[in-house]
Amino acid sequence: MGYGYEWTRSTIITDTNTHTAKIVKLMALEDSVIHTLTGDHIDENLAGGDATAINFNTSACIEGVVMTSVKLTSGTVVAYIA
Repeated sequence: MGYGYEWTRSTIITDTNTHTAKIVKLMALEDSVIHTLTGDHIDENLAGGDATAINFNTSACIEGVVMTSVKLTSGTVVAYIA
């Protein structure tokens, strides 16, 4: 179709396992808590560690960086995979 971008696939995450992939967007489908979020350019408070214990409200999105893994404490998110 020539829309100028590559199609992504998505996966809905409903469990508390660690999911590893090249994630380009993460969206909360309900109020959720992210246990751990990792990526090459993601750290917590500029301290160099993985981001942890993030409240992630319904319809909130994280995009603009490549995430390499996500683990939930609770909730449901959709991860868009490149």
